[in-house]
Amino acid sequence: MTGGISIHLAPLALFHIGSVPITNTLVTALFVSILLAVGAFFIGRSLKLKPGKAQLVLEMLITYPYQLTKDTLENDAVAERVFPLIMTLFLFVLGVNWFGLLPITEGIGVKGADIVPFFYSPATDLNFTLALALIAFFTIEIFGIATLGFIKYANKFITFASPIAFVVGLIELVSEVARLISFSFRLFGNVFAGKVLILVILFFVPYFLPVPFQAFELFVGFIQAAIFALLTLFFTKIAISGHPEHEHQDGHDGSEHGLGHAVADESKLINAN
Repeated sequence: MTGGISIHLAPLALFHIGSVPITNTLVTALFVSILLAVGAFFIGRSLKLKPGKAQLVLEMLITYPYQLTKDTLENDAVAERVFPLIMTLFLFVLGVNWFGLLPITEGIGVKGADIVPFFYSPATDLNFTLALALIAFFTIEIFGIATLGFIKYANKFITFASPIAFVVGLIELVSEVARLISFSFRLFGNVFAGKVLILVILFFVPYFLPVPFQAFELFVGFIQAAIFALLTLFFTKIAISGHPEHEHQDGHDGSEHGLGHAVADESKLINAN
């Protein structure tokens, strides 16, 4: 709408390759990915055996989440394999959330009937959040199967031990699939709502009032990235833990205890958000 606020639920296409639209959210996601890869390359080349202050801070920022991953999963082998993915998800979601708040995401674009910006926050595109959710979902399932074995993992969802156990297993299966919706819409809803709020404030009060809201959105972007990564971690813990009844029968009380902590942490995280 000319002279007013233009809010698009669907991403805007910059151009097409054949019948495939190349949207501004896709371009932004690719651009941020390149920035992260280049940054990781140069940071990796600058590491020294005798670290300086900057390297010490960087090592602390990596050591803490890695130790959290190990403590949560209680399985060092799985932690070593899943930590790179969890950290990458966090940095990527954080990067696209913060990059989407930069003025260039709205300031430059292709001029036509309407101005289509080159860059736009990817998390406002449900396709993007669903793609991330699929990555997290299949990773969780793969680690669960690889750790427990296919038969034991499937027995968490399909069991004929008793009618109640069968119903509980089906509920677990539904909740497993429902994580896709939880992952996708949680990130999409929060970021899209924040983007709309800032656009409305910029339209009506375009000077100093949007500044604290921009700062708040920086915080929200960080929180959403942390929640996405932590939910992936907690769901991985649940996936690699056997059925509580089986664990109790086998005498693995530590795994059951760890599973309880993971479920409790997940509930707190969801309620806090």
